[in-house]
Amino acid sequence: MYGDPETIRKILTEAGDTWAIVGLSSNEQRAAYGVAKVLQRYGKRIIPIHPKAETVHGERGYASLADIPSDIGVDVVDVFVNSDLAGPVADEAAAIGAKAVWFQLGVIDESAYDRTRAAGLDMVMDRCPAIELNSAR
Repeated sequence: MYGDPETIRKILTEAGDTWAIVGLSSNEQRAAYGVAKVLQRYGKRIIPIHPKAETVHGERGYASLADIPSDIGVDVVDVFVNSDLAGPVADEAAAIGAKAVWFQLGVIDESAYDRTRAAGLDMVMDRCPAIELNSAR
């Protein structure tokens, strides 16, 4: 319901290869850490977004999407925060010119979905790109 196969395919293959991952830290026990590694294996550049602005998987981190230098074009914003915090992240993604927003498993905000789609961005909710990439093999 929140991500038709065509939109998922488009984000994974056409939207671009720079993925800002909101909620990504150096904590290896968190899902974002493993998903970021899978995205890298599939040729995506990851940009960690976390208040600590840590370097993760060799990529410099930033405290927020707004802190990413303008010369780094973000294609997809992958969101690993709880649903109550996800809507503002989607709005920020549109503001920085991202092409797509991906809310991870369990992250659902229908009004953010509507706003993001109305702003012209592709969006998927309650899905994991690592699962989708692996199942597409």
